[in-house]
Amino acid sequence: MNDTVLQIFSSAAGLMELIVDALAVLMVGVAAIDAAFRSLQNAFRPSRALKQRTIWLNFAGWILLALEFSLGADVIGTAIAPTWDTIGKLGAIAVIRTFLSFFLARDFRDARSLVPESEPAPTSDK
Repeated sequence: MNDTVLQIFSSAAGLMELIVDALAVLMVGVAAIDAAFRSLQNAFRPSRALKQRTIWLNFAGWILLALEFSLGADVIGTAIAPTWDTIGKLGAIAVIRTFLSFFLARDFRDARSLVPESEPAPTSDK
């Protein structure tokens, strides 16, 4: 009976890992399509540098959120069958996410100082 419970838990965790990873991929795909569409729209506007920066910051925020989901999926996978390979992958994603978060937060602060009062500032709530 103990083996059965372990198999059920392992299967459920594997499915959850797959779902969370799929959500991360979906986020990146949707964000990329949105950023590409907005960039094409923006290409024909005067003074597009500020708008392009806002598009980039929005896309980067989604990438950061997708990395969080990917990290969560890896945590689930590591909890099931920890190997040095999965632990290394988890550590690498955590380091990448930390660096991206640091630089993205700095970019958000810089972008807020550039946005005129009439235009809403980008947010980092993702």
